Amino acid sequence: MSFKFGRGLLGPLKPLIGIWSHTGEHNGQAVSVSRTYEPWGKGWVRLTAAWTLPGKDYVEIAFYGPTDDGSLGFYSFTNDGRRSEGHLADGSDVHDHAIAFVARFPAGTGRMIAWPRDDGQPGFDFAVESQTQKGWSRFLVQRFGPA
Repeated sequence: MSFKFGRGLLGPLKPLIGIWSHTGEHNGQAVSVSRTYEPWGKGWVRLTAAWTLPGKDYVEIAFYGPTDDGSLGFYSFTNDGRRSEGHLADGSDVHDHAIAFVARFPAGTGRMIAWPRDDGQPGFDFAVESQTQKGWSRFLVQRFGPA
C-alpha cells in the first residue's frame, strides 16, 4: 500500500485525513492515542492528537498550512503549555512515501514522520526522532489504524 498524495500545498496530508487510533505501550505504560486530521477553514488541516496514559491526558492541536515563505508547515500547541512550528521535510530515508516534518526545539532538532503500514492494512506508522551527529535517532514509534 502506498499513500496517495493529493494536489496543491496540502496534498501530502491527504493520506492522513481521517480519525486514527493506536493502543500500545510507551515508557512501560499503557497508552491510547488518537490522531484526527481534518480540513479546517480554507487551506488548512487541523490535527487533534490525544494521548491517554495512566493518570494523565496529553493533547496537541496543530494546524498544517502555508508558512510565511509559502511552503507547507505546521504550528502546534499542547496542553502542557508548549508550542512548536516546523516545515515539510524529506523522509525518503524511512519510506519512499513518507511524510515528514522537521522542527527546531530548545533541546535540538526533531522530526515526526508518517509512512504507509507494511502489513497492507489501512493506516500508517508514525515516529518521532531527534537529530544527532550520526543522523536521526528514533524514540517513539506507533502504528495507527482507522478508529
